[in-house]
Amino acid sequence: MKVAILGTGSVGQAIGRGLVRSRHEVRFGSRDPGKAKVPPGTTAGSLREVAQWADAVILAVPYHAVRETARGAGPALVGGKVLIDATNPLSASTDLAVGFTTSGAEQIAELFPGARIVKAFNSVFAANMSTGKLGTEPLTLFVAGDDPKAKDVAMRLGRDIGFDAVDAGPLRAARLLEPVGMHLIALGYGMKMGTGIGYRLVRKAP
Repeated sequence: MKVAILGTGSVGQAIGRGLVRSRHEVRFGSRDPGKAKVPPGTTAGSLREVAQWADAVILAVPYHAVRETARGAGPALVGGKVLIDATNPLSASTDLAVGFTTSGAEQIAELFPGARIVKAFNSVFAANMSTGKLGTEPLTLFVAGDDPKAKDVAMRLGRDIGFDAVDAGPLRAARLLEPVGMHLIALGYGMKMGTGIGYRLVRKAP
């Protein structure tokens, strides 16, 4: 699959390495492609160029940069493209910026009208995103969205990387998943557990 990753930070780079390893075509979208540093096996282009090229797009920029990224990608994401939101809506004080009656993902859906929005990858540290595992233990990738086929795309990409992908419900479930991502950050940094931690949904054997 052709996957565009908007953003060249640690999250986007880790997801990109995992997707390249699982034989997907990956291109990064950047405001300054000539200076972008991207993983081996990938290339960089403008936000609009790579969004237009891709089958699926992953939004992996800081939350405060989402509106600018939406303007940069422009109409390339209108027309039914799968857009996977990997952001966490952090305020300037690193608190949760939205919640209760909406979510960052739902607000992003308003910025990209026509795109098929899916929430995923936000409750995993970047250090574990390229493999989807801690050691040999698969981490859970919670996936939420209103379009079943778009969710299937996100879950397939997650499984290809190595995650245990789980359907977490409609897009409004991002109101729950975003605090999960915030709690992981609080454990890793506030409680000084580090980034070698992650969530796993344990199921009772049938």
